[in-house]
Amino acid sequence: MNIRKSSYHVPIVLASLMASFVAAVPASAQFNPTKESLSNLYPGKAYSPYAERTFPSQVYWGDTHLHTGLSVDAGLFGARLGLDDAYRFARGEQVTASSGQPAKLGRPLDWLVIADHSDAMGFFNDLAAGHPNILKFEQAKPWYEGLQAGGEASAAAALNLITTFAQGKIDPKMMAEYSPGGKTFRSIWDKVVDTADRFNDPGRFTALIGFEWTSLVAGNNLHRNVIFRDGADKAGQVVPYTTQPPVGSTDPLDLYKWLENYEAKTGGSALALAHNGNLSNGIMFPVDAQYTGRALDATYVEKRARWEPMYEVTQIKGDGEAHPLLSPDDAFADYETWDAGNLDLSEAKTKDMLQYEYAREALKNGLLLQQRHGTNPYKFGMVGSTDSHTALSTAEEDNFFGKATNAEPKPSRMQHPFTKTDKGAFEGYQLVSSGYTGVWAEENTRAAIWDAMARKEVYATTGPRMIVRFFGGWNYTDQDLNSRQPAFRGYEKGVPMGGDLPARKAESSPTFMIYALRDPVGANLDRIQVVKGWLDKDGKTHEKVYDVAWSGGREPGADGNVPPVGNTVDVKNANWTNTIGTSELGVVWTDPDFDPAQNAFYYARVIEIPTPRWIVYDAFRFGIEIPKEAATTHQERAYTSPIWYTQKG
Repeated sequence: MNIRKSSYHVPIVLASLMASFVAAVPASAQFNPTKESLSNLYPGKAYSPYAERTFPSQVYWGDTHLHTGLSVDAGLFGARLGLDDAYRFARGEQVTASSGQPAKLGRPLDWLVIADHSDAMGFFNDLAAGHPNILKFEQAKPWYEGLQAGGEASAAAALNLITTFAQGKIDPKMMAEYSPGGKTFRSIWDKVVDTADRFNDPGRFTALIGFEWTSLVAGNNLHRNVIFRDGADKAGQVVPYTTQPPVGSTDPLDLYKWLENYEAKTGGSALALAHNGNLSNGIMFPVDAQYTGRALDATYVEKRARWEPMYEVTQIKGDGEAHPLLSPDDAFADYETWDAGNLDLSEAKTKDMLQYEYAREALKNGLLLQQRHGTNPYKFGMVGSTDSHTALSTAEEDNFFGKATNAEPKPSRMQHPFTKTDKGAFEGYQLVSSGYTGVWAEENTRAAIWDAMARKEVYATTGPRMIVRFFGGWNYTDQDLNSRQPAFRGYEKGVPMGGDLPARKAESSPTFMIYALRDPVGANLDRIQVVKGWLDKDGKTHEKVYDVAWSGGREPGADGNVPPVGNTVDVKNANWTNTIGTSELGVVWTDPDFDPAQNAFYYARVIEIPTPRWIVYDAFRFGIEIPKEAATTHQERAYTSPIWYTQKG
């Protein structure tokens, strides 16, 4: 079993990839390559290894899922910041939050997708202003009156409107002006695409045009974000697809038709990504039939595979990688888990729903569906996003501006439930300061960023900007990792994250080259793990989590698991120290349990040492008590897109 039991320092590895990070690596971490590690590295090539490089050498950080005050729910909860504010903030400028507080990112983002809800876009502004075209409908009057009254009445009105939408009970006639075909809807979309073009600055900052298709089936979450590769010249030829009748639909198959029509009409390109399967109550990743009762068939799996190359695995409303009941042998599976019920808590969660909600289980079931139908509909890459409804893309624990304006920093926010009904509660302290997406792209442009998403060369983090590479092949060696240029070896001998293993060579088992560098202003790394899922000859799925590299002198226990790294968090003073863990880890790992007759997937999970959650910073700054039930520490992480093995013949 080829396992590295200690940290492996690879600063030179990353020097060629992220020059800006070299300064963060201590001199003691340097090493001298051997002649063997350098031999045959450049035969027949230019002396300069960068001269004819055709693979991405830099990771670009962004958020695929941000809302402004244009989204009806964001507006209802007090968001007053618009498109310009969101882009300015993402670029690193200081803005004034809707709650009146100054806000600024610690480091700017490289790119951003503003994904305001397509349904009822612009409705809130006219409702708050008392527009006669809205108030003539009886359904709207209590909402307007509540908003005018302010305080608890306003909050109650907002919740009632959102619940009415979630349950599909909005009057379609009232929404006509704020739906496809309405002049207001058209004018707002024109503003969205034009503003994105205005802030798009190739090479410096990328503004990707997008929207959220907010499918809700009786409160069960089927949301998708749509991201365009194109500018206003093409994206402006259409208006977003919606879910409300008579124009829209909650069925993803209808969204795929809309995407097909978009590409046929404009010659452009677009993709979709789902999020919050954890709030779908078992309908996000079907195996036998859709929520409509329509049996899964070749059409469904092919369309979903075509249009959804990514899945949003972590965000404010919970982490969606794994669940402890589905992965009882995974010590890290219970991370920021939201499993009380569906999105609006109109229905409580039952255990049988979980297997159709989480990314790891979906990846496993995708292997099963490929066997049944010839296509894997859940062959997706991993991305992280905020889903913030404040126009502020914050995923830093010490700079978290919450889900909505009513949850922006204040002493009471961790005690105020996000949602609470007789079916359960999502408590305020359970909000997650997550996440961001790292994209390996050749340049910071719309085309390059989008293309990387389409090929799944992306990874999710819960907020930290750790640098992670993940390659799969058949003959990686330690010399490849030690060579000063492992990325060159990675692409030459195999595939990056998001790819398919090339044809098997001889009787070999797959090898994976993985390396990670901590966020230069963040926490040290605890370990790297490889998560494997496979399908056996009887059509049953399995999983296993391997510790493949870790910090310190720890040894695996009798169960094969590496013991905890320790904990330096000082909750009282909202601090921690990097006296445990390591700044970087690297390993070449061979699957010791490989069976060439079993289709499989592999992805890397990089775990940080424990650090404080955002509530600890709130308690320190506001001088307040933390609820006893609230977790104060966590281990933030990165999830790479998988690499798949498919048997031939």
